[in-house]
Amino acid sequence: MKIEYNNLYTHFVFTTLSRQACIHEASRERIEKYITGIVNNNECQLYAVYANPEHVHFLVSRSPGVSEQRLATIVAESSQRFIHENKLVAGSFQWQQSCSAFSVSKSHVNRVCKYILNQPEHHRKHTFAEEYEEFIKHYQQAIQKGFDGE
Repeated sequence: MKIEYNNLYTHFVFTTLSRQACIHEASRERIEKYITGIVNNNECQLYAVYANPEHVHFLVSRSPGVSEQRLATIVAESSQRFIHENKLVAGSFQWQQSCSAFSVSKSHVNRVCKYILNQPEHHRKHTFAEEYEEFIKHYQQAIQKGFDGE
C-alpha cells in the first residue's frame, strides 16, 4: 500500500571506530555536506547535521520506503568511502559497526535541530560518553512511561 503522508523523524548518531577524535574542524563542513547529499539522494530530508571529532549527529525525515537500518548503512558506507578517498582524516577511517537511531516527534524537531547545531557549546560542558549515557537514560525513561501509561 502506498503511504501518502508520513511523519518519520529519526535522530542518528554515528561514532568513529574506537571513538577516535579524527574528524578535524577543517573537514567538518565537507563531511556534513556529503552526508546531506546522501540523505537527500535517498528520498529523505536532512534537517540538521554536525560532525564532532568522534561522532556525528544528524536528523532526517525518512521516506517510508527507507528503513532506519537501510539509511544508516547507506550513509555509513558512502561517507566512510568519501572520507577515506578524499583523505579527510589522517590514516584509515571507519565508523563503528553500529549506530544509534532515536525517533523524534514532529513537535520536537526544532528542539533536536537546535541541539545538533549547538554541539560545540554542548561539548564544552559534556563529554560524548556523558551525552550518550543521557540519551539512553532519556529514551529508556520515555519507553518505560509509555508502558506504564503515564
